[in-house]
Amino acid sequence: MKRKLLYLMTEDWFFVAHCLPLACAAQSAGYEVKVIARENQHGDIIRKAGLDLVAVDFSRSHGRPWQDLLAIISIYKVYRQFKPDLVHHIALKPVLFGGLVVTLARVPVIINTLTGLGFVFSSQQKKAKFLRLFISPLLKWLLGRKNAWLNVENPDDDLTLKNAGILRSDYPTIIRGSGVDEKQFAPIENDNEVPIIILAARMLWDKGVGEFVEAAKILKASDREVRFVLVGDSDSENPACISQQTLSEWQSSGIIEWWGQRDNMPEILANSTLVCLPSYREGLPKVLIEAAACGKAIVTTDAPGCRVIVQHGINGLLVPIKDAKALAEAIEKLLSDNNLREEMGRRGRKIVEQKYTAEKVINETLELYQRALK
Repeated sequence: MKRKLLYLMTEDWFFVAHCLPLACAAQSAGYEVKVIARENQHGDIIRKAGLDLVAVDFSRSHGRPWQDLLAIISIYKVYRQFKPDLVHHIALKPVLFGGLVVTLARVPVIINTLTGLGFVFSSQQKKAKFLRLFISPLLKWLLGRKNAWLNVENPDDDLTLKNAGILRSDYPTIIRGSGVDEKQFAPIENDNEVPIIILAARMLWDKGVGEFVEAAKILKASDREVRFVLVGDSDSENPACISQQTLSEWQSSGIIEWWGQRDNMPEILANSTLVCLPSYREGLPKVLIEAAACGKAIVTTDAPGCRVIVQHGINGLLVPIKDAKALAEAIEKLLSDNNLREEMGRRGRKIVEQKYTAEKVINETLELYQRALK
């Protein structure tokens, strides 16, 4: 009989961006695969890949207890009906919600992946601190089960969880991202008369978008001819959301260009001059792996997740968090030295080929599934 594998995450777009190749590989390896996510615009993509999608309407924002309770009940019903041999919870809320129902649903094996620690653990706002009081002991209980495995995507998150007493100091974690298709994201020759600096992410303040805009103002004030481009949608359910009005005002002023959500990221990254992500904290930012695969030098922050991908002076430059002046100086340095920028791009491509190809990550994850089931 086929082993039954179930993926739980908040959004269909996130599943397509990060897990679709893995799920398809698992299906090819003989698993019967089901996906639970909120369906928005990517449900057809999942179903066309031959996967069974169950839509559950739950919110990624905090403070909606009734909607959360209904989501947990819906998840429990799917678990009981499908009877998976293995569930893979991806991101904090699925880890919590799925973890609450696995015992009642009698799920034998649980894989938990934390793709960064998010607002609850990274923010110093009163709301985040209040939520941590409840979530930390719950997470400690859920992750402490003998049949539960944990993936975190960078050493800083591992250390944060252990320092908070959520994980034992000897708790084994597996650090990896979702990998990248190095054939799809590949270097190409381009000859931009005007340099193009790309920041591709959800439009959130904690992605460093504000610092990116300030760096654009600094460089344009020095008569540097350069295009600063934001790629990605606003995310109204995130507390750090930047409003569409603000984004439109920036674009109207000529400081930056806001391209919104795009589906041709290999082309966009390959045609950029430089890729930038001044984020405050990440899990393992896939866009930086994709940029490195495209042979691009990167400017990012010396922050958890970002410094895993970028080695300062090797394949990019690291700058302090929330420092627009340092960000502008790093961008100027790489724009002024074509040889250095191109050499960093070549080194970044080699790093991806050695560590972060989708094939490598998928094979390691399928091996983890087999070990866990045994």
